[in-house]
Amino acid sequence: MLAEARDVESPTEGAPKKTSHLRVRTDLHEEYSPEEIAKMTELYEGTLSNIEEGEIVKSKVLRVTDTAVILDVGFKSEGAVAIDEFKDPKSLKEGDEIEVFLEHLEDQEGAVVLSKKKADFMRVWERIREAYEKDEPVQGALVKKIKGGVVVDLMGVDAFLPGSQIALRRVPNIDELLGQSFEFKIIKLNKRRRNIVVSRRVLLEAERKTKRDVLMKELQVAQVRKGVVKNITDFGAFIDLGGVDGLLHITDMSYGRVSHPSELVRIGQELEVKVLDIDWERERISLGLKQLQTYPWHDVAQRYPVGTRVQGKVVSITNYGAFVELEPGIEGLVHISEMSWTRNVRHPSKVVSIGETIEAVVLKVDETEEKISLGMKQTEEDPWMALPQKYPVGTRLKGKVRNLTSFGAFVEIEPGIDGLIHISDMSWTKRVQHPSEVVKKGDEVEVLVLNVDAENKRISLGLKQAQEDPWLRIGETYPVGTELRGRVLRLMDKGVVVDIGSDIEGFVPMSQLGIPDIHNPGEAVKEAQAVELKVLEVDPIHHRIVLAATGFPKEEGQEDVKVDA
Repeated sequence: MLAEARDVESPTEGAPKKTSHLRVRTDLHEEYSPEEIAKMTELYEGTLSNIEEGEIVKSKVLRVTDTAVILDVGFKSEGAVAIDEFKDPKSLKEGDEIEVFLEHLEDQEGAVVLSKKKADFMRVWERIREAYEKDEPVQGALVKKIKGGVVVDLMGVDAFLPGSQIALRRVPNIDELLGQSFEFKIIKLNKRRRNIVVSRRVLLEAERKTKRDVLMKELQVAQVRKGVVKNITDFGAFIDLGGVDGLLHITDMSYGRVSHPSELVRIGQELEVKVLDIDWERERISLGLKQLQTYPWHDVAQRYPVGTRVQGKVVSITNYGAFVELEPGIEGLVHISEMSWTRNVRHPSKVVSIGETIEAVVLKVDETEEKISLGMKQTEEDPWMALPQKYPVGTRLKGKVRNLTSFGAFVEIEPGIDGLIHISDMSWTKRVQHPSEVVKKGDEVEVLVLNVDAENKRISLGLKQAQEDPWLRIGETYPVGTELRGRVLRLMDKGVVVDIGSDIEGFVPMSQLGIPDIHNPGEAVKEAQAVELKVLEVDPIHHRIVLAATGFPKEEGQEDVKVDA
């Protein structure tokens, strides 16, 4: 019959069947009359659905493969839709009815070209267009994150939500919003390209403006309002007051020390805050949390009177001392000079560490300046007060040289207690120019206590006093008229200082150099030059011996020079 007039091809597995155009065999007129052929053709074409391209048509699921859904649209060949056009392809089963968009009745291979996405788009297009023209918000759900933004399911079709349009501020983690539904405003529409762009930020800005207008009338400085923590930064927290954000700065969170705002607040937390300042032009609202708390410095002098022994935690260390928290909002300073009676503290960190609990004594309180001075050493007895009894004047003791200065040497007589040997108390006979001529750092020396000043924490020590004064016997050793040899040490304005041995220095007046008509000693002698001498005078009380030069020995091979005595 008529079926024999068509060429039929067997479809491959998983692909739609393809059928060629109806071709009337050339020999049909031999079997049927033209009227019969026309009638049979009309009956055949009547079995086909009245389908036109560019329309949404109903179809039935024939089968589902890994890549496509095979559909029967009531046409002479089957149609296929890619599997990824279905949101839940696993739920499809044979016989399900689905609306699809008919793009072409036949492609180059004779297959019907269908689209599920286009059908979805066409079905809701009018509603979307109407919402766009009327500037009405539409409901949608965030589906997945893509480059530059998020895909939004809008009435069953995909719309694009740019990243900048998600919220009023940049969203740190978009993944947390996926699956949530919001209202959006359609800001761009293109039917031909099926391009829909939406914005949530536009609606939020409009909502914020409305709330801002209300708040501008209601909000006043010194008001106490409730708010929700929206964001936390290093310098504070942003609080949503109901459409307008205010800044709760870290310095206004607590009277106590706060290292980071997250120590006191968390995102989503509801707080009562006080309005400190409003600047509508710059859109800045300053908020305070500590202003709702009791001022901790009120009556602090009564709570911490001078002399009170207290405990606190070290919260900060500087070059000049350590800050100790006595209670939240109340800190005292232990100055470096108040850390030890005896130790020379170079840095507070050598004595205390952050987080350590220490004991101290209140030295001074200033409520106006919010300052409390504390002392750690005052918790112990001052060892200097016992020193006058422990080391009375004349006490002989041993100590180690710890440090040298231009004016003397410091000697440790017990841990933390240093005494000073002044340069004038280092030698009975030598005129010491620098302490290093007599002692060096680390030497153990025997000294005599000369004076103890407990109030100013000073001990005077004598090195030469620990030995017998040689000047008491010098008159016997060097009687007047004694001849001896010495060496020039220093040239003075009125004479020459000479070394006569045993660390004893003598003085030769310029008039006793034996060379007449000279204006300075340098014309007669030079430093380190040997000289023959005679004792003219010995004064043991003033530690003075006067000499006269009698000759100047020359170097080897030269004759000595004699002078008139």
